[in-house]
Amino acid sequence: MDRRKLLKSALFLPLAGLAPSGLARAIDGLTALRSRLRPGSPDWPGATEWSRLDAAVGGRLLRPVSPFSAKAAPTKRAEALAHLKNPYYLGDEPALTQTSGWADAWRSSVSPYAVAATSSRDVAAAVNFARQHRLRLAIKGGGHSYQGTSNAPDSLLIWTRRMNAVTLHDDFVPAGTTVAPQHAVSVGSGALWADAYDAVTTRGGRYVQGGGCMTVGVAGLVQSGGFGSFSKRWGTAAGNVLEAEVVTADGQVRIANAATHPDLFWAIKGGGGGSIGVITRLTLRTFELPETFGAVFGSIRARTPEAYRALVAKALDFYRTALFNPNWGEQMRFAHGETLGISMVFQGISRADAERIWAPFSEWVKSRDDLVVDRRIEAMALPARHFWDAEFFRQHAPGLMVDDDREGAARHHVLWAGDQDQVGWFIHAYQSAWLPSQLLSDARRSELVDAICETSRQWDMALHFNKGLGGADPAAIERARDTATHPQMLDAFALAIIAASGDPAFPGMADPDLAEARHRAKGVERAMNTLRRVAPDAGSYVSESNYFERDWQRSHWGANYPRLARVKAKYDPDGLFTVHHGVGSERWNSDGFDPMR
Repeated sequence: MDRRKLLKSALFLPLAGLAPSGLARAIDGLTALRSRLRPGSPDWPGATEWSRLDAAVGGRLLRPVSPFSAKAAPTKRAEALAHLKNPYYLGDEPALTQTSGWADAWRSSVSPYAVAATSSRDVAAAVNFARQHRLRLAIKGGGHSYQGTSNAPDSLLIWTRRMNAVTLHDDFVPAGTTVAPQHAVSVGSGALWADAYDAVTTRGGRYVQGGGCMTVGVAGLVQSGGFGSFSKRWGTAAGNVLEAEVVTADGQVRIANAATHPDLFWAIKGGGGGSIGVITRLTLRTFELPETFGAVFGSIRARTPEAYRALVAKALDFYRTALFNPNWGEQMRFAHGETLGISMVFQGISRADAERIWAPFSEWVKSRDDLVVDRRIEAMALPARHFWDAEFFRQHAPGLMVDDDREGAARHHVLWAGDQDQVGWFIHAYQSAWLPSQLLSDARRSELVDAICETSRQWDMALHFNKGLGGADPAAIERARDTATHPQMLDAFALAIIAASGDPAFPGMADPDLAEARHRAKGVERAMNTLRRVAPDAGSYVSESNYFERDWQRSHWGANYPRLARVKAKYDPDGLFTVHHGVGSERWNSDGFDPMR
């Protein structure tokens, strides 16, 4: 077999699960792929064609300009610098993204044209135009993607930010089904979780499973799987989708649910954003709100390596016996200086219950002369309805939330102060690994303790307990099982994350220190390799994964990838939707413009 045939065979490995007819269509599609056009190409659409698109979308065709471009007015640049750490400002700029780039991977880029969509009709018009003119498409809602999937140079951008309506339902029934009416919320694809939480919880008194960061887009989170602070109680955002409106590559607006287009419905729930179609609306189930949400914080430092190992061992054993259940979420951080940081949340129990649960661990810490308490372990709680209530926090806990500081900004547009370091950041490295619950067993826990100690001495790491469903409510696990998210998350007790980043570095604003970034990326790589010794086959969470992952199909989706490839071949046989390490992207080169030959 020659080199070209060998390469093509490798490309088909993810499609091995296809039925013969589906495989034939995929092969035909691969051999028929044509390169996409860039500005300046002879066949690039002319002014007349762009005017027709503008008319079709109601005059909402934009020519975005970065505020850091030489073409931008000095006042615009000054405005952007003043709001550089405001994610709402960045999201409202079609030329910017909430992540400014990743070392040696991508930089935030500006599309020459963007459709500021306000309806599925606008989205369909943009999709049809891109297909007919062989254009590279990019889709941006929240623009939060670490992998750069919400932007692409020389592309036509579908910008859904203005599609942000949130509607509550008391008796929603998915189209074409006969299930009992239920409480739900319909959310436009440009809405952020801050919008959803304000409508559903603060004003509506119910709960919707979403992300911990309020400025993440609803549609993007669902397509990546969707873990939030309380996932062990209510599951993933993807697992709670009841229905979706999706524009597919043929320009059709389709309603997808368990009865209508069930394969498409399954694929958009965790199959990755920008690969299958453009979501324009999602409807998610809502739940009865508990009386209380709360949190536990603390920081403990060990004086010696032996004391640090004892601290890690005690923390993991305490988690296994007291916290490994639907009541608890969020994380413990194992950091340089042999420090344990505690940032846990709880629901369904009172503050007094939380203090009682943590008392044995606190007493153990106090009994050790070789441990230093940098921050006393303490619990706090509030009525669950106020957990995302900006006005409540302004009155009772100023400083925990940061406002969108622009004049006329929505009062509920805030973010947790602890998330602000991610706004505009330039990523040096980011890796994650699902750790199986078996590692908490008596037979394997010592091995896990050693791995965490060795890893955290190389680089800070965090265990995000809410990003694995091990120990979760059984109903939540079953709902998540019927999604495209990697099956390992069903049993994982936590998602381990190791990362490094620097200050914002938008093109035209600042250049990153790539030498420093590469040095730090090597440190993250070494640390994750150390941790993976106890979980060598661990998959990673697609939205928080390594940009340079080689075996990304297995790592991101495991056994679900062949099924995702079948859905891709059915609804997008010509590969109109392409993102880095998205389903079907192995058919294209790294920038998505030319097919692999």
